[in-house]
Amino acid sequence: MRIAFDVHGGDYAPNAVIEGVLQAAKDYPEITFVLIGTEKALVSSVLSNIEMIKVTETITAEDEPVKAIRRKKDSSLVVGCRLVKEKAVDAFVCAGNTGALVTAGLFVTGRMKGMDRPALAPIFPSMKGGGTLVLDVGANPEAKPEHLRQYAVMGSIYAKQVMGLERPRIGLLNIGTEDGKGTSLTKDTFDLLANESAIHFIGNVEARDVLDGTCDVLVTDGFSGNILLKNTEGVAKAIFSKLKEEFTRSIRTKVAAGILAPGLKRFKESMDYKEHGGAPLLGLAGPIIKAHGSSDARAFYQAAMQAKKIVEQNVIEQIQQGLVKTEGDEERCDQQES
Repeated sequence: MRIAFDVHGGDYAPNAVIEGVLQAAKDYPEITFVLIGTEKALVSSVLSNIEMIKVTETITAEDEPVKAIRRKKDSSLVVGCRLVKEKAVDAFVCAGNTGALVTAGLFVTGRMKGMDRPALAPIFPSMKGGGTLVLDVGANPEAKPEHLRQYAVMGSIYAKQVMGLERPRIGLLNIGTEDGKGTSLTKDTFDLLANESAIHFIGNVEARDVLDGTCDVLVTDGFSGNILLKNTEGVAKAIFSKLKEEFTRSIRTKVAAGILAPGLKRFKESMDYKEHGGAPLLGLAGPIIKAHGSSDARAFYQAAMQAKKIVEQNVIEQIQQGLVKTEGDEERCDQQES
């Protein structure tokens, strides 16, 4: 197995990327880890299962995605996506420019057969543990009902193969739980999901219930999903900031903080994105994982473990087969109705 990393992706690159990969390489000597970066960023390693691929260009957060992909063909991001397409690596992890990664995934790696639009699918923390897979959170802001149906099928397969769930509960993000709520997009999508035999659809889910673990997979368009993601991150940041402020207010509160420290640590870890790795870009012809822009070494290590599991469980082929099967079922239904 070969897993590639963009050394230049993320706020703490290249050090955090390299540190995380070095630890993963030590723990899993049977896996070859490929570091893609400029000569200046790459460092030599004594580990035999680490390879270096030198590039001459990088894509920054300020670069316009389409122009960057066209003009910077020897960038670490583009080269990584190309290696996935050529099957020179089994998976690629990048914490860089999200728009550029989605664009390169579409035009360099390519979509899987039958897939209209890919989806970014991070795992949101759940108060019940395990987490909720949410797709899409930004790859496709202007989705159609059929796109969301495909997301539901993909999400269900991913939850079974990677999250280990036997019968994942699929929910549709909406402004109410009642049938018939929402926009024309959510109404039409609701009907499609309710009649999709390949998934276990439980109905509409409100944003306030996502962290309660109401569903295992939450389906939404990229625009709404991105707002949900950013709001959740902002609320979590505000809560931890306020807790820190209150627990350091006086000697008494500091003593209380010391007593509660183990529980607070567990709570923080359960809400930490670093423990889940990154967001797979589902719907592409190969495994590409978008790591959080603020990923540290721990997060990159977890992303490596996530990529390992996706490859081992043959998730991409499983999703492809699932999409082909559901399309075949739809065609048969249309023929029977006609």
